[in-house]
Amino acid sequence: MKKMAEPQPFSPVKLICGVIANQMDVFNRAEKLLAERWGPIEERSSFFDFTWTDYYERQMGPGLKRYFLSFEPLILPEAISSIKLTTNQLEEQIKKEFGSSHRIVNLDPGYVTPAALIMATMKNFAHRIPLVNGVYAHLEILFSRQGIRVLEWTYPDFRTSTYYDFFLKTRKKLAFQLKGYNPNLP
Repeated sequence: MKKMAEPQPFSPVKLICGVIANQMDVFNRAEKLLAERWGPIEERSSFFDFTWTDYYERQMGPGLKRYFLSFEPLILPEAISSIKLTTNQLEEQIKKEFGSSHRIVNLDPGYVTPAALIMATMKNFAHRIPLVNGVYAHLEILFSRQGIRVLEWTYPDFRTSTYYDFFLKTRKKLAFQLKGYNPNLP
């Protein structure tokens, strides 16, 4: 009789968060709250103009920018649902702190594995995998020896190379951490 495979724990992954806003003090507050919950910021991407859709502009106003953060501590991938729910609460907290009647920040958590970038979303679609509590996993990009491979459903802004440096650097730091090295040493 064939022995059943034993369940294995998931490997740790590198938590990232995309932040969209149009005010520097909102970016700063979001980063502070994120770091309080998930540890020190390891990497920051450049700021990018967010002009790929007017979806957020209708909610948050013109002049939107996006940047990405990665965090020093690794997480387990199954934590992403609770992280997404918490980032939604943080969006509301920031909105209230700034006395706004409308959304002023978008926080998009996800994680980098050695093979892929997975983003968390509350929006269902055919290619998204349900996790728990209304949160879905969205496979955004794949990593290969040649670099980054986009998929049919990859968001338009993730299809351009502007974000790739950040994602590849984050993947490299993850690889060092998984091997037991400190990626912050020279």
